[in-house]
Amino acid sequence: MHLIARLVPIAVCGALAVALSCAESPDDPNGSPDTAVVGEASPPETSRSEPEPEAVPADEEIRIVFVTHGQSSDPFWSVVINGAGDAAADLGVAVEYHAPLKFDMVEMSDRIAAVVASRPDGLVVSIPDAAALDAAIRDAIDAGIPVVSINSGGDVYRDLGVLAHIGQTEYEAGYESGVRLARAGVRQALCVNHEVGNTALDERCKGFRDALGERRAVAYALVVNLADPDDTQQRIAGAITTGPAIDGILTLGPNGAAPALAALRQTGKIGEVALATFDLSPEVLEAIRDGEMNFAVDQQQYLQGYLPVVFLVKYLETGTIPGGGDVIRTGPGFVTQETAADVIDLSARGIR
Repeated sequence: MHLIARLVPIAVCGALAVALSCAESPDDPNGSPDTAVVGEASPPETSRSEPEPEAVPADEEIRIVFVTHGQSSDPFWSVVINGAGDAAADLGVAVEYHAPLKFDMVEMSDRIAAVVASRPDGLVVSIPDAAALDAAIRDAIDAGIPVVSINSGGDVYRDLGVLAHIGQTEYEAGYESGVRLARAGVRQALCVNHEVGNTALDERCKGFRDALGERRAVAYALVVNLADPDDTQQRIAGAITTGPAIDGILTLGPNGAAPALAALRQTGKIGEVALATFDLSPEVLEAIRDGEMNFAVDQQQYLQGYLPVVFLVKYLETGTIPGGGDVIRTGPGFVTQETAADVIDLSARGIR
């Protein structure tokens, strides 16, 4: 089995805090800024046609590649990359991170195919759209590359043959958010969807809607385009000042929370309309601390970067996977006004 010989320096591009060097991936002819390289690696010389892991010569470096739908410039995904980089340094392996420049399943599928052609020792993927990514992921598995999924895909990873999924269960996270907002008195709420086509976000809204419905409350979907935050702000402001008497908002990420918070300030609705969001950002945490937001759902994405590297290294060494292939849950946790200050300190370190 492979013996880990040394630690490697972290070299990354894009949104990470410390960038020692940036390298254009041989699999990325466009030289995308959403390609991050952790250390240096060479692909294995021998091909693998069986799904069982093979021993890697001790003088070769294990190379694990991430391909997700999330850009490194996004505060959420930069923390995922920090986790992957720390795992690479701790275990002495090479890690790369690839993502499309925007939410684009065709480009993501193409990136997975290019990575598979480069023969990594392990592949980490998110699965926001199983139908679009099915063939590319199955090709990786058929090529003998062990695959672990993170973040989105907890409901479909088994069907694709993926070894394990690391993340939160999205329906349950949305459901618990609905329970919490209903307890706060919310009866008519918006679920703000910023990424149509991402099934994980659909599951969040479904859980939210079901929880409110069981409590004789209702949730309305509001689709926005985060490429235009000003328009998003105005659409939310319009929704809470016209039509149904909206008294609660759930956004599905920090990039939706910021326009929602601005809309509440614009309309003077802070304190009248309860606001909660998925995931963390400095602005979200400060708003929770200051009482402008009720809570944030924390899926602890640092672990979604760190754990799959550990899992794949140990799978290559031992042929075993923690949890027997079940979902390894990193959330949901909930950040409230009582805990926000502590989490702000951890967020400043890039680990929350």
